Amino acid sequence: MARADGAGCLEARAERLLEAARERGLTLAVAESLTGGMVCSTLVGVSGASTVLVGGVVAYATRAKAELLGVDAGLLARTGPVDAQVALQMARGVARVLGAQVGLATTGVAGPGPADGHEAGTVHVAVVTPWDEAGRALRLGGDRSRVRRGAARAVVSLALDLLEPPRLH
Repeated sequence: MARADGAGCLEARAERLLEAARERGLTLAVAESLTGGMVCSTLVGVSGASTVLVGGVVAYATRAKAELLGVDAGLLARTGPVDAQVALQMARGVARVLGAQVGLATTGVAGPGPADGHEAGTVHVAVVTPWDEAGRALRLGGDRSRVRRGAARAVVSLALDLLEPPRLH
């Protein structure tokens, strides 16, 4: 049975993501801002994660996104950290820095109030693979905890969309 807070759903998706990456012989790296390590921690919670997960970077401050992940400082100055291209550059950067084939990234405003000109719940997630990259802009409701968990679910789901083969009905 799924937990009311969606926790079971996140853990189940994390397990599926690790299995999909393992089956394809791929490694994962995670760059997190508003999720603060939640995605990486969830992946690490799955037995056998060490065969796929290289590591993660929590780049909470804007300057950490530029200095650690190589996000373009000019882009950050123009858009701020809550931006689709910032999320994509974070995903590319963490894959490059940690030497993984797949990079996942989260950035946004968890709340409770607005930040960087964006309302709480404004989130961008991105995933890069050797063959594709994708991002999603989200508007999540709820308190800080729900927004962070929703962002974590969204980036794991996006990665699954890129790694799992389509299912025939």
